[in-house]
Amino acid sequence: MTKKMMAAIAITGSLISVPALAETVKIGMNVPLTGFAAADGKSALIGAELAVEQANAEGGINGSQIELVRYDDQASPKHSVPIANKLIGQDEVSVAISGSYSGATRAAAGIFQSEGVPYISAFAVHPDITKSGDFVFRTSFVGEVQGRAGAKLIGEMLGKKKVVVITLKNDFGKSLAAGFKSKAADFGIDIINEYEYSIKDRQFGPIVTKVKSDKPDAIYASGYFFTAGPLVAQLRSAGIDVPVIGQEGYDSEKFIEIAGPSSDGVLITTSLDRDSSVAEAKDFIAAFEAKAGYKADMVAASGHTAAKVAIAALRKAGTTDRKAIRDAIAETNMVASTGTISFNGLGEVKKDVQVQVVKDGAWHHYAVINDQDLLAPPVE
Repeated sequence: MTKKMMAAIAITGSLISVPALAETVKIGMNVPLTGFAAADGKSALIGAELAVEQANAEGGINGSQIELVRYDDQASPKHSVPIANKLIGQDEVSVAISGSYSGATRAAAGIFQSEGVPYISAFAVHPDITKSGDFVFRTSFVGEVQGRAGAKLIGEMLGKKKVVVITLKNDFGKSLAAGFKSKAADFGIDIINEYEYSIKDRQFGPIVTKVKSDKPDAIYASGYFFTAGPLVAQLRSAGIDVPVIGQEGYDSEKFIEIAGPSSDGVLITTSLDRDSSVAEAKDFIAAFEAKAGYKADMVAASGHTAAKVAIAALRKAGTTDRKAIRDAIAETNMVASTGTISFNGLGEVKKDVQVQVVKDGAWHHYAVINDQDLLAPPVE
């Protein structure tokens, strides 16, 4: 047998071993559609659906249509783990995304990693998610990065030095607080007190009383819209008028609805700039509002971004081979509504932090934090 014949056989064999694209290519998604996180889940799902619809209108994955297979995880590990197994074993998805919170995402990540299925976290912030392994990626900031950005915003950009930290006692709140505290001193911040609360809390009288007595220059408060709305309203009702700085958990029209006029002037670190001049962001905002019937938020943009990354990787790989798809995700370099997306070796995203402010009952541009040393995600 000649070397030429042997090479031809080898090439043919390699082609046969690569799974071809089916008529329908499946992307899995775990997302909270009921329970306390249902509003965020709805936005994340609509964002992902929009990305799939747009891609299918453009020919799908090299002619194959995309199907988004989604299940309600109620933002709970109890549900996300069996969902992960179902997406892998029953639905045979090629890649999956999480439109859920850190607890559910962290639990599911280990399943996808162990089965060698690429998994993209749209916005969950806990650092352990990508530490699950090399098949797991994140298109939003790890919590510590946002916390560091918050320290720069308060200490350098706002010039506030005496700060009270109010921390939600879960993965989200603790990781944000850790990042903030790690860089506070670098920006001349004196943390004069820290108070914690539960995700079930809606009445914050004891904390508000203590904060008023502390007389801070600013407040760094982690939370979701359904906790942050009541907290901010009660702080303002007590006459505490110093800047309140939150994070992407506030990033919803519902925060403004709940807090009412008290939301005015609240600043957050997040991924979506409502006043962006970038075509991808402007187009997404318009298309989402047309589809959803309400204004775009961070979780919507993040669901859209995660789905776009998965779709781009499927197109690049040209196969349902999960290792090839994983490698294509790792090589991502694309502009999305949440910024320019690329990943480091741990699967963490590298991008700027957007600062938004509530003004006239809506989120608007305030600033961009682009200090790449400060924002550098973990590498191990």
